[in-house]
Amino acid sequence: MRITQGTFSYLPDLTDEQIERQIAYIVHQGWAVSIEYTDDPHPYNVYWSMWGLPMFDLEDPAAAMYEFKKCREAFPHCYIKINGYDPSPMWQAQRVSFIAYRPPVEELGFRLRRILWSDGRIQKYGLEPYVEDLPPGRRYRNP
Repeated sequence: MRITQGTFSYLPDLTDEQIERQIAYIVHQGWAVSIEYTDDPHPYNVYWSMWGLPMFDLEDPAAAMYEFKKCREAFPHCYIKINGYDPSPMWQAQRVSFIAYRPPVEELGFRLRRILWSDGRIQKYGLEPYVEDLPPGRRYRNP
């Protein structure tokens, strides 16, 4: 199973050279680069921790690549994503986001859990990670 979130999620992992080219594209568009990391890649987890501050007015992609490598060194067991934020007046939104680093663990994926409601025939569904079946301390770490 492979966690699929963001741009490029169905492609093989990007090399450092490919990541640097994507950062160069973000910088060339005039977008801000930000780097985030988490040990919980659940699709509903939108609150990843930010590595440093967003890099506005960046002219050299090497600076963002340097920060990405430092984040990867500091958090080898976390997922790391790179975002491109468009600050222009008509957008002011994230234009690109991709997982740039995955920890060397088996990604167990998610199951669909049906939640029954007692007020009629309304049924709702939610995602539940398989990793919750593992004991604490063994989740998101090398076995």
